[in-house]
Amino acid sequence: MLTFAVQFAFVIFCVALLLNLWRLFRGPDLPDRILALDTIYINSLALLALFGIWHNTPFYFEAALLIAMLGFIGTVAAAKFLLRGDIIE
Repeated sequence: MLTFAVQFAFVIFCVALLLNLWRLFRGPDLPDRILALDTIYINSLALLALFGIWHNTPFYFEAALLIAMLGFIGTVAAAKFLLRGDIIE
């Protein structure tokens, strides 16, 4: 039963990732594209966690943690660039 639930969630997150890619390329303006990138890294984080559960290995959880840290820093930097025009003051 757990295998079916993980596979179903994997498919749902893959569909969400494809929809986010569509928003990234089709977004009307820059803030929508930044939010699409933010959601893409969150979905990839969930996919790595699901893959780690499916294969029962801790390696994927460490990779998900690394993606979470880098994604947060990237989102903050992109938002700061959007508001001020530069990242470093």
